[in-house]
Amino acid sequence: MKDPEASEYRIERLRDRLTGDDISELGVRIDMRGGYVHLWGTVSTAACRTEILRIAETELGGLPVRADLTVACATAPERPEELE
Repeated sequence: MKDPEASEYRIERLRDRLTGDDISELGVRIDMRGGYVHLWGTVSTAACRTEILRIAETELGGLPVRADLTVACATAPERPEELE
């Protein structure tokens, strides 16, 4: 990272894009850690995760990125819960 100020600007732009109307993903955190950008959190679908990684590549091109994004399972249960 030759210019940390430029990197912070690009990270902030990525945050703005992820919270914007196109994707509206508020569960992703973005940090600068030891020379790379770390994306972590929970997203709603695998397609959403793919889109976030595409946007990150566009906004952060050239910066090393590590993504720890978990896809939340939001499917309905197969059977009713049994309470004792």
